[in-house]
Amino acid sequence: MKTFVASSLNVEVNGETIYSVIDGMGVFKSTAIKILGDNGITDPKPGQWYKQQSWLDAFKSISEKVGNSTLNAIGQKIPENAQFPPEINDVHKALSAIDVAYHMNHRNGEIGNYNYEKAGDRSAKIVCTNPYPDEFDKGIIAQMAKKFAPAGANVSVKLDEGSPIRGNGADSTTFVVTW
Repeated sequence: MKTFVASSLNVEVNGETIYSVIDGMGVFKSTAIKILGDNGITDPKPGQWYKQQSWLDAFKSISEKVGNSTLNAIGQKIPENAQFPPEINDVHKALSAIDVAYHMNHRNGEIGNYNYEKAGDRSAKIVCTNPYPDEFDKGIIAQMAKKFAPAGANVSVKLDEGSPIRGNGADSTTFVVTW
């Protein structure tokens, strides 16, 4: 899927997820609110639905004006703000639940996916085929792994350089996760 482009203008994302932009920008919340407003999203509320393309336009603005590290920070806030299945209790379940949660928080069209593959007892691969930027997805994956990793585990999330990367124009990006 092409980064920053929704598959359809009908696709929507819920307010809980939208709030991650505000939460992820920390002390720059007013900047987040302005960027969202400039892209047609004003005062996002839980239980409300917003055009995914407007949210993707806000991501593109953040990428251009603020930087990719902010996209990563926003991604790290997704596990705190979006809805996730309640039965998660280890890293493998957490990483495989990203796709389930993604579909819980979007509606009305093809949105892509997060394909989880167990690579070992303490490793996995996640193939992200969606319109979100790589740093945002990396933030989501890292936070989910950290939240459920064993105490003292060193979580690492890296691009699989041998696989396609959306940032280079591909339809998907693969991340290797170890802990």
